[in-house]
Amino acid sequence: MKNTIISVVGPTAIGKTKLAIKIAQHFNTEIISADSRQFFKEMRIGTAVPTKEELQAAKHHFIQNKSIITPYSVGDFEKEGLACIAKLHKKHSIVVLVGGSGLYVDAIIKGFDTFPKVAPEIREKLNNTLINDGISPLQEQLKLLDPKYYAVVDTENPHRVIRALEVCIGSSKPYSSFITDKKENRPFNVITVGLTADREIIYDRINKRVDIMLQEGLLEEVKSLESKKHLNALNTVGYKELFNYLNGEWTLEFAISEIKKNTRRFAKRQQTWFKKNEDTLWLDFNYDWKVFLNTLEKQVKEKTI
Repeated sequence: MKNTIISVVGPTAIGKTKLAIKIAQHFNTEIISADSRQFFKEMRIGTAVPTKEELQAAKHHFIQNKSIITPYSVGDFEKEGLACIAKLHKKHSIVVLVGGSGLYVDAIIKGFDTFPKVAPEIREKLNNTLINDGISPLQEQLKLLDPKYYAVVDTENPHRVIRALEVCIGSSKPYSSFITDKKENRPFNVITVGLTADREIIYDRINKRVDIMLQEGLLEEVKSLESKKHLNALNTVGYKELFNYLNGEWTLEFAISEIKKNTRRFAKRQQTWFKKNEDTLWLDFNYDWKVFLNTLEKQVKEKTI
């Protein structure tokens, strides 16, 4: 009989943490976070790390366990995450996986696709373009060479844009053509639960979350990290916009509006990514817990029989 992973996915600010905790408490188990930004201990407010009360409500792993100065890749997370899950499955038949970073969720659930080797000078040239001209021309190039991947990737993340472009250029094929639905043979079953809502509701929740972050001291957090703004971990929504404000390039009002806009765009890409999985059990964010729990327990029973 295989163990089970219950994976909770969905766009940012939809309520994934709250649902994951409810599931973990019901099955008396623990949570693996697959949020690529919540790994970093220096980035608490801007990444919406679970509160102390939430962390106490259910044990979490991979929350603020790394420093932004330490390189950490999705491959590193796959290795460490699978090892942690194997350890947890020795005492819990069910483990909860939660996060909005599709690539990191897939690393645990599916494993990685095989990509061709690329000449290092291609990446060097792309990195020079980023330094000299910014990310915009790279985004446009990716949109031209691989519109399919452009529609789902976080286009504000230069590392991912450059990675896709170097494969497109080096192989003369779209990056997305190397992505398959073939899964690694994992030693566990998977039940994926996706939280969703009408677009207007998601956008309103995002806007309110940004306002709350600012009230909690996001600007002060960003100021404390300004000397490290060149690090890849900080080239992300909520931080890069406020760095532009601190540099005198933008007004604070405009920087805040850009955070909200870029987060809304990110949420749209998250939804596109997660909707690719036809096996996902979709749940309205305003769900009835008892009704959902009945459905979930049936799913668990079907998977483990």
